Amino acid sequence: MLSTEKSALLQAFLGGLPQAAAARLAKAVEIDRLAGGTVLPHDMILGALRPKLRHVERTPTPLRLFCKPFEDLVRPENPPENRKEKVKGRIARASIVTVWTWLSRTLLPEAASAYQSEVRALIIRQQFDDALARVAAFWTLAADAMTAAIANDRKAVRMALMSDAVLADAQEMALLLSAGQEIAAIQSLLPRLVPQLTDDMLHALRDIHDRLAASTADAAPYVAVVAMNRLVHPWEALKLPQLVTHQTQDTLISSTDMGLVGDLLFADIELHGGAVRGARHPVFDVHVLLDHLAHFTELSSSIVKEIDIRRDGKWGKRLLKDRAAIAEHMEGFMERAPKEIVAMLPVQKSGAFGGGPKTADFSRAVDGEKADRGLRYARLVTGCAPYAAAASFAAAQKDAYDEASQHLRGYNEDLIRELRGPEDSRRAVLERQFELAAELTALLFSPEESEFLRRRARAATAQAAAA
Repeated sequence: MLSTEKSALLQAFLGGLPQAAAARLAKAVEIDRLAGGTVLPHDMILGALRPKLRHVERTPTPLRLFCKPFEDLVRPENPPENRKEKVKGRIARASIVTVWTWLSRTLLPEAASAYQSEVRALIIRQQFDDALARVAAFWTLAADAMTAAIANDRKAVRMALMSDAVLADAQEMALLLSAGQEIAAIQSLLPRLVPQLTDDMLHALRDIHDRLAASTADAAPYVAVVAMNRLVHPWEALKLPQLVTHQTQDTLISSTDMGLVGDLLFADIELHGGAVRGARHPVFDVHVLLDHLAHFTELSSSIVKEIDIRRDGKWGKRLLKDRAAIAEHMEGFMERAPKEIVAMLPVQKSGAFGGGPKTADFSRAVDGEKADRGLRYARLVTGCAPYAAAASFAAAQKDAYDEASQHLRGYNEDLIRELRGPEDSRRAVLERQFELAAELTALLFSPEESEFLRRRARAATAQAAAA
């Protein structure tokens, strides 16, 4: 067993591997684990590699192959017992082990054991086509057993799975397992991260939908859901409901079972919107906030372009409400931002009794906490500019930027004038303020303007030294 120190070093090394090398190593480790190897720390290695494997085709395992029909619905949510309710079209990752344990130990112990042994052997021999054929038969067997158990004694199944949320996930798993062959056809048609949904792909999806509508009607709406999770632009999946229903308005599509994909997209919009609204003054992670704001505006704007959203429709009302809430919240940030940016660099009021405008104060040292906070707000003001119009707070963002910029330009001029003066005891304080002003100039204006400010400062310092 590795020591804590060696384990940390190994994890750091593995985390730095290129994606291609990480994928090859992960495949070798997973094959070794399937073969019963006990020397390697499989879980630790795979855990360290996991961030690099997010969009890499993983080595098949019996459990991974079992999950293929519903893998595109899986989300790394909180443990199922902490979820308030089931989200249709989303399966919590934490539910998988619970459901598999119930299926393999209670419902189909002998069949599950035989399936695992046979598929494991086929994978080790790299007979992947035979493994897929074997798992397809097990999908049908598992779906029938799970569906029958839930129908016969729902209360007992709920007790076995320990929560209503996991039970609901199990029902959805069973439905998609019953449509496993058609789901596999979608996955073959759309490898992960398809850059664009072409007309040929769209009509192929329509054919799969029609076959499922005739054989497993409840699974037909999931064709668009599976496709959505395999597209770079998930909102393109809304083309399928429009093709199937021959409608383009959200009020008509959202009232049918094909509206499921739209409901999930709007759930994502609300998820990102909730994260934006969850950011609080003055402590917030500007990068996380901007990331959620970017996703919110991209999704909301793209959906409007993809489908005819009516203001009085279900989706239209949700979108208007979400945008209004985001706008109000971000306006609050924009109102506060100039104050925080001004506060990061010491100022004093000029004129009789301090009644004049604020000017730079070079007698006081910079407050480190205020400086960090001001830079954070500056990054927010500039970083949110591309999203301000789509999120309906463009005017507030412009006002914040203009106010902060005007103050900084005046402050920079005060700095240059002070640098032309004689050397004195305030030089260290002045240099610290200059560095912050230069960093702020790069954020609010440009790196080039920041460099120009530095050249002016060097010239001013040289002039002072020559005097």
